Amino acid sequence: MTSSTGVADLVTWVDHVALTVPDLDEGVAFFRDVFGAEELYRSRRGPDPDFMPEHFGVPPDAHLELAMLRMPPNLNLELFQWWSADARADRPRHCDPGGHHLCYSVTDVDEAIARLEAVPGVRVLGGRKEVGGDSPRVAGNRWTYVTTPWGLLIELVDRSRVRHPPDLIGPADERAAGPDHDTRMTDG
Repeated sequence: MTSSTGVADLVTWVDHVALTVPDLDEGVAFFRDVFGAEELYRSRRGPDPDFMPEHFGVPPDAHLELAMLRMPPNLNLELFQWWSADARADRPRHCDPGGHHLCYSVTDVDEAIARLEAVPGVRVLGGRKEVGGDSPRVAGNRWTYVTTPWGLLIELVDRSRVRHPPDLIGPADERAAGPDHDTRMTDG
């Protein structure tokens, strides 16, 4: 694809990721209490049978409330709660088309697991894993998946033991500081 048919030359950065949750207040409280999110604003739209199907691709009776969250240090997360008479209750599994997860880089995956095991409704899937020599570029990578009380899949990844990790995107000061730098947010 060339720049005349794609939009790569017009993109400046990823602005946010959006997820639908079954209960907006519960979702906001979870990300605030567990991951330190700050709620920036809320908004409502619909129902509007002329606007909603054309602009959101949803049924005419659909309406929503959303909350934009700032997830330190580098993500804006928009949570939606939708209402519609024919809303589906099932969600795609990780292996289904449309499957998804949110991944957090952590400084200590074992400590993160221990803390999340104490959060009501959170389930750790299989404990901590470590990538072996069969994947040499990320050997030593330690990770796990957890699910939120409503079933969102979240990955926790600790790359501190990877000898030469791939140049993944992250806060500029984290990449410049090297693998021994403590990247946790601090006051001030």
